[in-house]
Amino acid sequence: MTRREGPDGPRQMRLNAFDMATPGHIQQGMWTHPRDRSRDYARLDHWTGLARLLERGLFDGLFLADVLGIYDVHGGRPDAALRHGVQVPLLDPVLTIPAMAAATTHLGFGVTCNLAYEPPYLLARRMSTLDHLTGGRIGWNIVTGYLDSAARALGYAEQMRHDDRYDLAEEYMQAVYALWEGSWAEDAVRADAAGGTFTDPARVRRVRHEGKQYRLDAIHLCAPSAQRTPVLYQAGASDRGRAFAGRHAECVFVNGTKPEVVAALVADLRARAAPRPIQVFAGATVVVGRTEAEARDMLADYAAHASAEGALAHASASLGIDLARFGLDEPVQAGPSQAIRSNAEAMARVAGPAWTKRQLLAQSVLGSRQPPIVGDPAQVADALMGWMAAADVDGFNLSRTVMPECLETFIELVVPVLQARGVFKTGYAPGSYRAKLFGAGDRLPPGHPAARHRWPEEGQGA
Repeated sequence: MTRREGPDGPRQMRLNAFDMATPGHIQQGMWTHPRDRSRDYARLDHWTGLARLLERGLFDGLFLADVLGIYDVHGGRPDAALRHGVQVPLLDPVLTIPAMAAATTHLGFGVTCNLAYEPPYLLARRMSTLDHLTGGRIGWNIVTGYLDSAARALGYAEQMRHDDRYDLAEEYMQAVYALWEGSWAEDAVRADAAGGTFTDPARVRRVRHEGKQYRLDAIHLCAPSAQRTPVLYQAGASDRGRAFAGRHAECVFVNGTKPEVVAALVADLRARAAPRPIQVFAGATVVVGRTEAEARDMLADYAAHASAEGALAHASASLGIDLARFGLDEPVQAGPSQAIRSNAEAMARVAGPAWTKRQLLAQSVLGSRQPPIVGDPAQVADALMGWMAAADVDGFNLSRTVMPECLETFIELVVPVLQARGVFKTGYAPGSYRAKLFGAGDRLPPGHPAARHRWPEEGQGA
C-alpha cells in the first residue's frame, strides 16, 4: 500500500486557502488587476464572504499569514514595499476570525502569531479565546519572526539569531502547554447555580515556570476549550526548524519547489515526528480555465500585472539579502542571514549557488518565486495529485492570485474533478479542527510533549 492509498481508498487531499490581511500577499502586483478585490481587505464582509466561499468549496481551512514589521531590506528602505503593497498595509488577522467563524460551521482557521515579542500568558489566553469562539476550529502557525524591522518596532536593536529563536520557542511551548493542558482539569467548571459554585478551586492549579527566557506563576484565565491546545502549524524548513516541527507540529507548511526536493524534506519531517502523524501542506498557485488555452490566456492576463520590484522587495526581506545591491546578471552573494534560511537554500537548489537576480525574476511569473500550476481542470487535478504521489504531501496551501475569482474557479472547476476521482471529500466530518484533520479526538494525541502537562487522570492519552 503506497502513501496515496489508505484503508478506505485513495488518500484524501487537504486544502487550505493561503491569505493575508493585506493587498499584496505572495503574488506581488495582483491587487492592480481590475477584477481583484483584495483591496477590500479592511472590510469585514470581505472576510465573511471569503469564509463562506471556502466552506462551500469544502476547504479544510483558511491559513492566515502575518508579519510584524515592514519589508525594508531592499535598498535599505521601505519604499518598494509601500509603493507596491507588499504585505503593507497589514491588519491583525486574529481579529477577523470570530466574524468568519460566525459565518461558517466547519471551516478551520490557522493563524500566524509571532511568539518572540509576546509573553506566553497573553498568547495562551488569546488562543483559548479563539478556540472557544470558533467552537474548536482554531490553529496556530508558530513563528519566531525574521525581520529586524519588527525587532526595532518592539524596542530591540535587532532580532535574535536564527537558532537562538528556536531555543526561545522551545521554552515558550512548554509554558503555553502547561497553561492550556494543565491549569484547569476537564471537570473544573461546575456552573452550579443552585450550589453557588461556578468553578471548583480544587480542580484548578497554578502554572509555575522558571526558565532562561520566561518566568510564570499564574492560573490560566480561560476554562478548557474544545481543543485545549490549538492545532499546531509550523513552517521551518532549516535543520533546526525541522527538529522543532518534528517535536511540536501537527501540520507543516513547505514551499513547493521541486517534488524530489520536497519529498526528501517530507521524509525527514515524518521521521522526526514518528510515531506521531503529521500532515504536510505544500504551497501552490493555480490558474485554471475551462480549457488549457483559456488558462494560458488567464495567466498572460495576470502576469501583465505582476510587480518585479514588489517581488524583489519581498524576496530581499525573506532571504535577508538586499537585492538592490546586485546587477541583473551578477551572482548574488547570500552569506549568513538571520532571515528565512531555508529560502536561500531553496533558491540555491533551484538555480545553483551562483544564482542571479535575473533568474529570480524569471521565476516570478506572477510576482513570486512560486511557479503556477496552469491548465484545464483535469490538468490541474493531475498536477496536484502528482505532487501528492511524488512528494508525499497531504495537501496544499493555495495562495491567491486575483481574488476571489482564483478560488471561485478552483471550487467550480477543480473540486468536482478531485471528488470524482475519490481524492477530495464530498462533505465535512463532525468535530473540531483537529478531529476533522486527523479523524481522532479533539485533543493532542498521546506522545505529544504537551500531554505530559495534563492532570494525572487525563493522562497521556486524553
